[in-house]
Amino acid sequence: MDLIKVRRIAADVLGVGLQRVWFNPDENVRIKEVMTKEDVRELVSEGIIKKRKPQSQSKGRTRKLKEKKKKGRKTGSGKRKGTKKTRTQKKKNWMSRVRAQRKMIKELKEKDPEAVKKAGYSKVYRMIKGNYFKGKKYIQAYVEGKKGAA
Repeated sequence: MDLIKVRRIAADVLGVGLQRVWFNPDENVRIKEVMTKEDVRELVSEGIIKKRKPQSQSKGRTRKLKEKKKKGRKTGSGKRKGTKKTRTQKKKNWMSRVRAQRKMIKELKEKDPEAVKKAGYSKVYRMIKGNYFKGKKYIQAYVEGKKGAA
């Protein structure tokens, strides 16, 4: 029988497409002698006809791109789809900023307790919570300013 017809029968028996049917090239003569589906099943059990693994999408290019993005490349304005607000979470920004400021005031209190006492630790703490300061430098300036005023 013609190899194409055998391939079609084998695909039906194996339950795959024509592309995924593999014939052992050394056994072409035996494959051509096939007449029925039963003969094809026999060759499958002997391992002369096999089912190929399905082709999957390669992740190689993705890995390369990820590596470049890790280095800070490929992140220009042309690659961005959302606005600045959607790309960075507001709450996470807020949390990291507030935590840094609270840590800063704690360190200031340990280093120079008199200065923080003049400014009022709990008052500054509440001001941090109320988003009064832009960053750590502003807290330091505020506390030192209060220290100089008194």
